This record gives sequence, structure tokens and C-alpha cells, in this order.
Amino acid sequence: MIQTISWRGNAVVMIDQRALPHEEHYITCRTYQDVIDAINDMAIRGAPAVGIAAAMGIALGTLHAPEEQMKTFFYRICEAFAHTRPTAVNLFWAIDRMKARFEGESAFAPHVEADRIKRGLVEEALRIHEEDVETNRQMGAHGKGLIQDGNTILTHCNAGALATGGYGTALGVIRAAHEEGKKIHVLVDETRPLLQGARLTAWEMHREGIRATLITDSMAGAFMQRGMVNLVLVGADRIAANGDTANKIGTYTLAVLARENRVPLYVAAPLSTIDRHTPTGREIPIEERSEDEVLGFHGTGIAPQGFHACNPAFDVTPNRYITAIITEKGIITKPFGRKIKGIFGGSAAYRPRSGPKTS
Repeated sequence: MIQTISWRGNAVVMIDQRALPHEEHYITCRTYQDVIDAINDMAIRGAPAVGIAAAMGIALGTLHAPEEQMKTFFYRICEAFAHTRPTAVNLFWAIDRMKARFEGESAFAPHVEADRIKRGLVEEALRIHEEDVETNRQMGAHGKGLIQDGNTILTHCNAGALATGGYGTALGVIRAAHEEGKKIHVLVDETRPLLQGARLTAWEMHREGIRATLITDSMAGAFMQRGMVNLVLVGADRIAANGDTANKIGTYTLAVLARENRVPLYVAAPLSTIDRHTPTGREIPIEERSEDEVLGFHGTGIAPQGFHACNPAFDVTPNRYITAIITEKGIITKPFGRKIKGIFGGSAAYRPRSGPKTS
């Protein structure tokens, strides 16, 4: 299995996704600021992986906090992580998990030793990582039945092991179908402007021996029109209470094309990606990244000097374009709002106490 991120000797080690596919290079983060920099610089990306990185980063930062100021340091570190990636709800879910563990340890014994609290935070971060891998495998088990032998699947961006703690969400479903022996073919959207499909998804498919072909983003509609796509399978960074889904920019375009060509579109995401307190996609905050990512690539300019660009990192696909949502607890079909509410029994799946407001 691809080792996206791990905890080793009081440091966070992660594969540097900026170097892929040509170099498999790992970076070691020895401070929480190193982890924040890795998230901001896209050395690690993907909603579940960012959540895991934040949890480990919070544990790492608290390890080095002076005992008499540990509480102040802890909340300062949490706030710093909350300002890294505003769209991915797993980030805030993980921060809240770490806060709950910290507050639980402190409330249980007000005079508990600082070392016990620090150990508890490390344990919680490792548990979040382990749960993510198992969750992905469960999603794969539920979703693989949607893929038939001989199918061609179109995917966008990277929702594989690199975007998670391991195995993957959308690619986890593809991986599970492949492991079952189904002969499948994956069309990999390049995913401008950072080419996560070309660099990362293609790398994972090649490494796993899954037959795949790279296409430019603008080719997807033509392949659907020619009847060469059986289903579209993507991940998610935040799913609103009504099923509207924020994912990598370009997903909405694929969804419209899929509906026009009667191709089902499935979203694969853990329940932690569902934000029941964001009513619809209109309230999902969309991260705006540097225009430099659009104007050039790896230091090489591709536009006239002095030209400007827009760079929203995500778009929102309205629920009417989504056929079903694959989760670790099963497949959610329409009507999404009622069924999402039913899954959580009317209780909050997640209320973001950290970071940007969502409404």
C-alpha cells in the first residue's frame, strides 16, 4: 500500500506529492509549522489526507509545548491549521476530534500529567489515520458492485491512496473492483491547473497495474458522446446536507456532461465529509489559490507576461447531477437530504467549531 503519511519517531513523514510522478521523495516534518507548510504548498493534499496531517501536526506541535502553557499552545496550533484549506471539511472534523480528546483528557483529571495528554493526542491522531484506511476499504466493498466487468470509468483529480491515509475513496472503489478480478479501464482526466490526474492518479494506476489512459480535461465530453464511458467516479471535499458536493474544479462540468450523455456519476466519500450544518452547496466556502498556478507550471510560464488569471480550487455539483454517494456505511441514493438525515438519526454528523464559517 502507498504510504501517504505516517508518524515516525515524533515526526510526521509524508510522500511529497509535488515531486510525483518522476520522483518518490519523502519529507520529514519535525514541527507543526512544517506540516502547515506541507498542506499549503500541496506536498500533501486530498481532504482525508489533509485531515490526518492536521491531526498529526497538532499532536506534534503539542509535544513541544511548554507544560505551563500547553493549553494556550494547543488552541493556537489548532487555529493555525484551521486556516490552511477552507473547503475540505475533513480538516475541521479532524481538528475537532483533537480538541475533544484534549478537553476530555483535561476534564477527566484536571491535574493530569502533561505527558499523558500529549500521548493521548498522538493516540488520537494515529486512530484517525487507522480509521481512514478502514473506512476507505469499506467504501470499496460497497461501491465495487457499481462497476461491471469491462467497464470504462472516468475519474477526475486524485481520490486515491495519495488523497487519504491509504487505499483511496473513488480510486479505492476502482481498486476494489480490480482486486475482485474485474477487467476495467480508467480514463484519467489530467486535472488542470496542478495536473493531479496526470501526475498522481496516473502514477497510482500504473503502480497498481490497473489499465488506464490519460486524457485532457476538454476531451471528457467527446468520450462520453462516443459512448466510451460507462460511469464517472469522483471524490469530494465537502458534501452539504442536501447532497450538493464540492470537489476539484472541473467536476461540475463533468457532471453536466454526464447527465447530457446519460452516464451515471457517483461520489465516493466518508461520512466525515458530509457537513450537515451546511444546508446546500451555496454555503460551501470555495478556496481561491494563487493565479501563478494557472499562469505557469513548475516555474515555466504559459501565458503572456503581466496577464492575470482566476484560480478557484473547487466547484460545487448540485445534487440533481449525482446518481449516488458511496460511503463506508453503504450507498446513499436520492432523495439525499432525507436519507443523509436518516443516517445520522437527526443528530449532527459534524458541526464545524473550527475555522471559517460555512453559512
